[in-house]
Parts: sequence; structure tokens; C-alpha cells
Amino acid sequence: MSSPTRKLPKISFEFFPPRTASAVRTLWRSFRRLEPYGPRFVSVTYGAGGGTRQRTHQIVRRMLAESDIPPAAHLTCVGASRDEVDEVARDYWEAGIRHIVALRGDPPAGSDRYQPHPDGYRYASDLVQGLKQVADFEITVAAYPETHPESRSPADDLDHLKRKIDAGASRAITQFFFEPDVYVRFMDRARAAGITVPIVPGVLPVTDIISASRFAARCGASIPDWLISRFGRVGNGSQARSSVAVSVATEFTHRLMLEGVNEFHFYTLNRAAVVARTCENLGLVRAEPVAAP
Repeated sequence: MSSPTRKLPKISFEFFPPRTASAVRTLWRSFRRLEPYGPRFVSVTYGAGGGTRQRTHQIVRRMLAESDIPPAAHLTCVGASRDEVDEVARDYWEAGIRHIVALRGDPPAGSDRYQPHPDGYRYASDLVQGLKQVADFEITVAAYPETHPESRSPADDLDHLKRKIDAGASRAITQFFFEPDVYVRFMDRARAAGITVPIVPGVLPVTDIISASRFAARCGASIPDWLISRFGRVGNGSQARSSVAVSVATEFTHRLMLEGVNEFHFYTLNRAAVVARTCENLGLVRAEPVAAP
């Protein structure tokens, strides 16, 4: 008897707006390399205080024009009034962008705490509700398996997530994490709280454990000792660190698939190689060769 065909996972990718001409080239090379793996969508982040607003808009418009992959634009509450945010949303809709990743947003540089704009949306749930009044966007929000660092408790954090869903979001993507059991326990609590929408694990393939540790400290994610140890054994060679990143990301996604997970969102950091190799290890194949831009 032949073994049953394994169902391939669905995937999506996240990119961020580049700051330099060289980084622009890296972004588009990465996008073109990952595009043939058939993501459901690709998202583009949005800087604190709207610092990358125009670049985000330009990138998602170009993706829409040059690719069959639907783009999703990030939008935050930080540093803008409701009218300004609504205007950005209307611009996206008129440009053909139908998917928004709605986030409260991080404090802008130089500030250590979030402060709502006096005339703005206070929280992501308010932003979701406002976006739904602008147009019938598909809306994705954030979820925190290890609890948002500003939440009073895990239960309070789940209440915030449920308010976002009740306001009109149809999907959540998690902050990155490294222990599959963290996600399994979180999903048990989310379902018990009445949250029924898909909650997609966010996957961060780590090549620089020091930078990842700093990033994790800011967003409430934990770095397990075994991950630090694996990087400590390979030294500073970029090829060795990339191999560890692929191995860890592959093991992580396979373990989640054994738990029934069949969709992943990759935080690419605008670097394609490790993500591409992980996708191939998941059984995904490129649809066709991609010509260099």
C-alpha cells in the first residue's frame, strides 16, 4: 500500500520597507526568490509613528502590480489621528489593497511607553472597527502566545485578542516563539475563551542569536537555552549559522504540523535563503524559475 499524500502547509511572508538603495535591491531579490513558493499573501510592515508609511505604500502597490500574490499592508495606531489613518486606509482600498494587518504599534524611537494619539485610535480593536467602517477589508491582527509584555495577565491579553476578533478581524498571526508547546497551550486557552478564527504561528528563522535575543526581550518572547547552546557550538561563520537556522526552523514547523498546524507566517527580515530552504524542507517547491531582477 502506498502511504497517504502529506498535505502541504499554507505559508505567508513578511517583509519590511528598506531604508537604502542597497536594501531595496535586497528586498526585491528576496521577494522574487520566495514568490514561487506560492504564499497566500505577503505583508509589509509599517514603522512606529508612520515613519515608513510612504515606503510601505509604494512596496505594496508594486507587489500588487507585478505579482499574483496578494499583498497586505500593516497599519498602526501610533502617531496619527483617526482621520489620517482612515485616509491611509482609503488610499490602500483605492489602490486595490484589500488586506490590512492592523496593529496597535510600538512606541516611537525615544519613547519607552505607548501613548495613544489624542485624536487617534487607542487600541488595535478600535483600529479594526474603524477600518471596517472605511471598507470591507480582510483584517489580520497580532496574537501573543507568551503574553504581550504590557498586558496585566495572560487572561487580559486574551481578552484584548477577542476584542480584536469581535471587532472584525478574521485571522491572527502570532509573535514569534521557539517552543511548539507554547503554541499548543496558547491555542487551548484561546479556544476555551471562545476565539475560533485561525491563529497562524509566526516563524522567525534565527541566524543571529544575539540580535534575536534583544528583539525577543522587547516583545515578550523567550529564547530557550537549547537554542543559545546550538548557536554557541557553531561559532560565527555565516554558513554554519544559516544551517542551524534552517535546521531549527524545519524542526519547529514539523513539530507543529504533527500537532495539526497547517499554516505558517515567516518573518523573513528581507532575507530569502534560510526561509526558502525551510520551505523546501516542508515539501514546498518553486512554481517556476525566477529571473534575476
